[in-house]
Amino acid sequence: MDRLTGLEPAGVFEIFDVICDIPHGSGNTSAMLDFLKRFAEERELRYKADEAGNIVIYKDGSKGKETLDPVILQGHMDMVCAKRPDVSHDFLTEPLDLTIEGDDLYAEGTSLGGDDGIAVAFMLAILDDESLVHPPIEAVFTNDEEIGLLGATSLDVSLLKGRRMINIDSENEGIFTCGCAGGSSVDFIMPIKRVRMKGLPVLLSISGLTGGHSGVKIIDNLPNANKLMARLLHEVDDAAVCCLESVYGGEKDNAIPTDATAHIVIDEIDFHTVSKAVEKFEKDIRREYRGIDEGIRVRVEKGTVHKINVLDAESQENVLFFLLHAPYGVRKMSGLVRGLVETSSNLGVVRTGDAEFACTVSVRSSVGSGRRALERELYSLGAKCGGSCRTSGEYPEWEYRPQSALRDTMVSVYTSMYGEEPVIDVIHAGLECGLFAQRIRGFDAVSIGPDVRDVHTPNEKLSISSTRRVWEFLVALLEKLR
Repeated sequence: MDRLTGLEPAGVFEIFDVICDIPHGSGNTSAMLDFLKRFAEERELRYKADEAGNIVIYKDGSKGKETLDPVILQGHMDMVCAKRPDVSHDFLTEPLDLTIEGDDLYAEGTSLGGDDGIAVAFMLAILDDESLVHPPIEAVFTNDEEIGLLGATSLDVSLLKGRRMINIDSENEGIFTCGCAGGSSVDFIMPIKRVRMKGLPVLLSISGLTGGHSGVKIIDNLPNANKLMARLLHEVDDAAVCCLESVYGGEKDNAIPTDATAHIVIDEIDFHTVSKAVEKFEKDIRREYRGIDEGIRVRVEKGTVHKINVLDAESQENVLFFLLHAPYGVRKMSGLVRGLVETSSNLGVVRTGDAEFACTVSVRSSVGSGRRALERELYSLGAKCGGSCRTSGEYPEWEYRPQSALRDTMVSVYTSMYGEEPVIDVIHAGLECGLFAQRIRGFDAVSIGPDVRDVHTPNEKLSISSTRRVWEFLVALLEKLR
């Protein structure tokens, strides 16, 4: 607490400081929900919470604006928990270690949760400030957005009277997002068999990748640690006989993985050959990604000879086949919006258990049939490898509206404040707006936010000056809404 004293807007950063003390990773938001309930109760604001962990807090319009149509303010309360491999932070119990460097606010060694903690801070600061001029407010805090928009999917929209919504889940100041892709998670599970053998255990590791949000960064052709590991395992298997014990990589399906590890077993006399193959692979990959991702590291470490349970030949062949052929990256660019990714996939999570191998792939498309085609491709690949797939966390695309009264007002306010028009954009990342648009007739929304770089990674940074400007814009906008 009091780590952000002196930053402006004070009300926003004081609340953000409190939020960063509360564990609120996806699937672990009960303490955050309790905090939001207490916040409302202490200010005598009416609220409704549901079993999915969502909460709506209501505030009457200021004097003279009591009878206007409500405006919905919306953001999600959960964050992606990512940390550097050398950091021991426990996201379930420990507060974030906040650091200020120039204009940047970040958490030492971990993700910051500016996505979407800054939205929560903005909304609570608005609810807390009696000096602001605004229509009636319906502040919607959704749960578990980062693992499939689960809270928004379950939200009872009859709790809302508003038909216009300001979503605060974008990461680029001056860009008004007015449409987004739909998506889903495809889980692949394959049974594996093991045999016991004696040999030299070897650890292969890939690290140092940039990573990032798979909806935002997929267009940059960044390397995916899981896909690189698939290539490395094939290279090593070509150089010497190796048996796979396990392979792991990634934390979230919607984050491009920055690290991957594999445990293999080889004959002790082949270690030099394997080391040379790994060294060559690192040189090749660094050459391939020059100017794109400069920090890639590939390492090999050996243990001591002993007996280990490794995958049998058929299981190993199926695992390596799936990893090598699982689609990753941009599948198709939009033919209607220049520079917009239409369809993509991200092999985000890879795990190996005692009796099964599992992966999760994030699939996105602004065209429903494109998403379903890519899902079908994964199902077919999974069946070929002797496993099965399941789709979860589906969310709809949010279609761009040619006419939007809310957008027109926002553009007018922004232009008058900054002397230039904002960029109107449609993005490949998923936003909860699509779920609201699907269920609220006459729904009109725009998504905004301050500059947040490298979300979903330990390098995440929130711009302090951008936060101030977006706050000033929000305050001016609320006053102008009719």
